[in-house]
Amino acid sequence: MKKAAVIGAGSWGTALSMVLADNGHEVKLWTRSQEHAESIQQTGKNLRYLSGVELPSSIQATSSIQEAVSGSEFVIVVVPTKAMREVLPMLKDFLEKDAVIVHASKGIEPETHLRISEIIAEEVGDRPVACISGPSHAEEVCKRQPTTITSSSIHTEIAEQVQDLFMNQSFRVYTNPDLIGVEIGGSLKNIIAIGSGMTSGLGFGDNARAALMTRGLAEISRLGVKLGANPLTFSGLSGLGDLIVTCTSFHSRNWRAGNMIGKGMSVSQVEAEMGMVVEGVRTTKAAFQLSKKLGVDMPITKELFEVLFEDKDVEKAVNALMGRVKKKEVEGLMSGFDKMNNNDPLDHFEP
Repeated sequence: MKKAAVIGAGSWGTALSMVLADNGHEVKLWTRSQEHAESIQQTGKNLRYLSGVELPSSIQATSSIQEAVSGSEFVIVVVPTKAMREVLPMLKDFLEKDAVIVHASKGIEPETHLRISEIIAEEVGDRPVACISGPSHAEEVCKRQPTTITSSSIHTEIAEQVQDLFMNQSFRVYTNPDLIGVEIGGSLKNIIAIGSGMTSGLGFGDNARAALMTRGLAEISRLGVKLGANPLTFSGLSGLGDLIVTCTSFHSRNWRAGNMIGKGMSVSQVEAEMGMVVEGVRTTKAAFQLSKKLGVDMPITKELFEVLFEDKDVEKAVNALMGRVKKKEVEGLMSGFDKMNNNDPLDHFEP
C-alpha cells in the first residue's frame, strides 16, 4: 500500500483516485473548496462532476493541501494548466523529500511555451516527475471499463513506479521514456478535437473528420519532433490513441466546445455554458505562438487560433485549409526519423 495525494477533484482527478483506491492505496483527494470536500465525504459521491458514481469509502476528501500532501509518497496533480502556477507553490512546503510528482494534466503554457513538467520544475524544483497520458475518459474509468494509458518520465524507474501504482485488471499502463512526446501529444490533441467538433457543428461528415484527425496528427508530430520528441510516440497511446478518443466522443469537452462553436456560439458563450475549463482553447494559443517561434508549419492550428482568438468565421477557416497550395502527404514528416539514435526510431520501443 502506498500513500497518494490527488490534487484536483474534477472528473479526472476523481477517476484516478478510484483507480488508486481499487489498488489498495491510501488516497487523499484535494479540492480547494471546503464545501466540495464535505459533500464528497458525506455523500460518497462527487456530485459536482461525476454525480452517478459511488466512490470507494477509502478515498478521503479534504480542502487542506497540508493534510493531503504531508506523508504522501506520490502526489498526482490534476488541475488545469492555467492553475499550475497557483497550486504548485501551495504544496511545495509539504512535499516529502522523496515524493514523486505525477501530473495528469494536458496543456502548454502560453507566452512561456513550457510543458507541464517544465512548469513543475520551475515551481517546485528538481524532483522526480512523471506524466500519465492516453485515451481515457473519466466516465469510463469510473465504470472500470478497459482503459490503457502511458506513464512517462526521463527516469525509467520513476515511470515504472507509477506504472505499478496505477496498473490493475481494468487500467493497463505502459511506460515510455519520451516525456516530451507524451506531453506534446496529450496537449495538442485537444486542439484537433476542437476542430473535429467544429466539423460536426458545421454539418460535415466522417470524411472531413478523418482528414482533420490525420493531418492534425501530422502537425502534432512536426512540432513534437522539432522539440526533440521521438516520432513514434505520436503513433502510440498518448498520440494517435488520445487523438482518436478525444476527436470522436461526446465525453470530450474539447469536442463539445468545438461543436458548439461550429454551430455559431462564441468561445465565451461556450465556456460559460460548459462551466469547465476547455484546455484546448488555451493550448491553441500556446501552440500557435510556438509554431511561429520555431518555424513549424501548422495550418490547422493557425486557422483554429484565428477562429478562437480573432473571430474568424469558421467556414472561412475551412475554405482556407482546403484552398492551400498542393502538397506531398509525407512532406516534412520523415525528417524526424533521422534524429533518432542510429537512425532507428524503434530502439526505445517494445511491441
